[in-house]
Amino acid sequence: MEIRRQVELEAPPAEVWEALTDPERLGEWFANTVVLDVRPGGEGIFRWDDGTVRHASVEVVEHERRFAFRWREERGDTPATAVEITLAETAEGTRLTVVESAPFGPTALAGEWSWGLELLASLPRLRRLAHA
Repeated sequence: MEIRRQVELEAPPAEVWEALTDPERLGEWFANTVVLDVRPGGEGIFRWDDGTVRHASVEVVEHERRFAFRWREERGDTPATAVEITLAETAEGTRLTVVESAPFGPTALAGEWSWGLELLASLPRLRRLAHA
């Protein structure tokens, strides 16, 4: 299963990259608490106030262009979901694309980053231009 989503943001790639990779900024719009080592082989932990915890393993980092990782629930035997985030500079700002792939059909994790784009686009510093 694959979910693909794009959003156009009125902000330069550097600012969007920071919102996606800085743990403090991720805490503003995605998870309540984030620990993230943004380098290939780095690990991450995303925690929500409802007790949900997700562990991430960073696979690809191309500064201000591409960020890919796998993440999984802390408990249970749900397979990891692959997430690939790409940024492309546009005349108006940045086109952000998220592709989430689950190896064995739908999982609880597939689509989380896609819906997260709505939250990201609502940040005052990253005004959304258009939604695809």
